[in-house]
Amino acid sequence: MTSSILLPDTKEYRKAHKQYLKATKNRPKDIDHDWTPFRAAEKKFKARFPPPDLSSVLDLACLRDNSQLGYWKGSPDAVEFVQIPLKTEDGRKAYTIPQIPGTPHLFADQPKFKHPPGLIVLPSFVSEQKQRDLVKWSLAEHAKQPNDTNLDIHYVLPKEGLWNAWLKARDNPEQDALVLPKALVSEVVEKPSSGPRQLVNNEPASPETFDTISTTPKPPPPPSSTIQPTPVSSLIYKMRWANIGWFYHWGTKQYDFSKGPGTIDDELRSVCHEAVRSVQWKDVHGPSSADWGPNGPDWETWDETYECDAGIVNFYQEKDTLMAHVDRSEVCATSPLVSISLGNAAVFLIGSLTRDTEPIPILLRSGDAVIMSGPSCRRAYHGVPRILEGSLPPHLKSSAFEDDALAREWQPYEEYLSTTRINVNVRQVFPKGFDPFAKRSP
Repeated sequence: MTSSILLPDTKEYRKAHKQYLKATKNRPKDIDHDWTPFRAAEKKFKARFPPPDLSSVLDLACLRDNSQLGYWKGSPDAVEFVQIPLKTEDGRKAYTIPQIPGTPHLFADQPKFKHPPGLIVLPSFVSEQKQRDLVKWSLAEHAKQPNDTNLDIHYVLPKEGLWNAWLKARDNPEQDALVLPKALVSEVVEKPSSGPRQLVNNEPASPETFDTISTTPKPPPPPSSTIQPTPVSSLIYKMRWANIGWFYHWGTKQYDFSKGPGTIDDELRSVCHEAVRSVQWKDVHGPSSADWGPNGPDWETWDETYECDAGIVNFYQEKDTLMAHVDRSEVCATSPLVSISLGNAAVFLIGSLTRDTEPIPILLRSGDAVIMSGPSCRRAYHGVPRILEGSLPPHLKSSAFEDDALAREWQPYEEYLSTTRINVNVRQVFPKGFDPFAKRSP
């Protein structure tokens, strides 16, 4: 627990209560009148005061001994779920939500809880050591060129990567150099915006729209003209994402296929393949009558055809959120999306095909994996409205190491993770048999 978590008998709580009353004194009573159910759920969990009640949040960790779960706990009974068998024999379990709200049931003639629509939760799927390995990989090896980050747009980042530069600055403050804005070395700069940020509503990708999308110009965004030189020690906490595989162009919310496929780390690929291949997909999708596209259901071949070739590493700080959105940039709209949680826990919301359905809240902890699969789940609205402060598990702290040298080596990671959640999510961009480099008839 950290000081940012407010308890009713503390001075911080009483101070926050006064600030809350002052801030809401003139708030219209009908302020939430036009909120969609998804937006209302986001507001509920984003609230800093009073701290959100998590009793409505599915917390599968509570099925085990919850004495080590810390301050934040949900409920194992908040949402109906079903345990499904895994092909592994190591005791790991998988769960699915039988019916995501508002999603038409795919099997009207089958028992309700036998054939869920495609959301799989694998609690503690990633081992403690593998979690540490993935944390190191994401920060020290991956978040640097040739993998673009959000900061590469605006800064001339150190060649060794921001994390490795921060390690030097942490050990020797004299090396905490200023990172220069690209605007100082570029003739193209961003003009100050005169209005609110414009949201991009990208066209859903498909084999039919691929040629149009792949030939749409995707110029790099100009660097900001307003940012100032910033020390490495401050910039490390401003890193928000790092690209994996095929380059995702945030300006158009489409892939820039002209940059080539990129590479996927072998260890990450192994974890994702293991997750997909461990699931008995016949128990998930069965004889589906949903609209899987012209080629029909492809879940029977995922053991052989699933291939992770794109994704994003997200670096969340405690006050960061990921608002409701739909992943529709992949040409294949059915194959599994694998999402891995590392560091602090978070509330994950998943709804339906619109924001007009109340989403299901799920508490995700470090080591949990989530798989979104099938036509309804892959295009469902989802988001992360809250990172849960002070929820870093013991195995990601330096005190978990008996060896003093290993403990010292891990201390910078613990320092960073104490306020951070890392999410690694990986997708398959193309369906089976689709060649993005093939020449197609006009």
